[in-house]
Amino acid sequence: MSTLLALDTATEACSVALLHDGTVTSHYEVIPRLHAQKLLPMIQQLLSDAGTTLQAVDAIAFGRGPGAFTGVRIAIGVVQGLAFALERPVLPVSNLAVLAQRALREQGARQVAAAIDARMDEVYWGCYRETDGEMRLVGAEAVLPPEAAALPSGADGDWFGAGTGWGYGERIAVSLTGQDASMLPHAEDLLTLARFAWARGEAIRADDAQPVYLRDKVATPKSER
Repeated sequence: MSTLLALDTATEACSVALLHDGTVTSHYEVIPRLHAQKLLPMIQQLLSDAGTTLQAVDAIAFGRGPGAFTGVRIAIGVVQGLAFALERPVLPVSNLAVLAQRALREQGARQVAAAIDARMDEVYWGCYRETDGEMRLVGAEAVLPPEAAALPSGADGDWFGAGTGWGYGERIAVSLTGQDASMLPHAEDLLTLARFAWARGEAIRADDAQPVYLRDKVATPKSER
């Protein structure tokens, strides 16, 4: 049975999760600006609690964005460092998909409009639908003004709004049956998605791991905003 490690630092939350001997354990904290200091100790504690080591890990999954640029880079750096040392593959997972998967786990939502506050008066946006326990992207992920966010063409049924982008909810012209604008990605849900990807053989080499920012300019001088 595979042992998979998952980690995420793309938002204010820092979380890790582990699948080992068929059991999932996780640790989650909302600790803005402390991810770099806390992530490796969290991983070591999780492995220790599970009675295993990094050498037992078959692959490492991570939140590849979109999210805070610094946070996404921390995840990429740690994952590549560990994967190179262990000679293991990696599994990049969308943070919007992770939000949707959390909404499925916690709210039972089978259709989710995931939104993360992208700053600069924009949101990272993606719509997901559940298929066999996995939240799958419908359409494309994007970064856009709240007013431009929309459900996929022909969408019907109940939709749930998940993520900090729904702090702009009054500007998003989408009808929902419920929402949680405080929801952040959780490594437990990242791990769930990684297990589907691992089973499909979608792991890649560590040096092929790339962040997904969606926004072309990762930093814009104030004079150009």
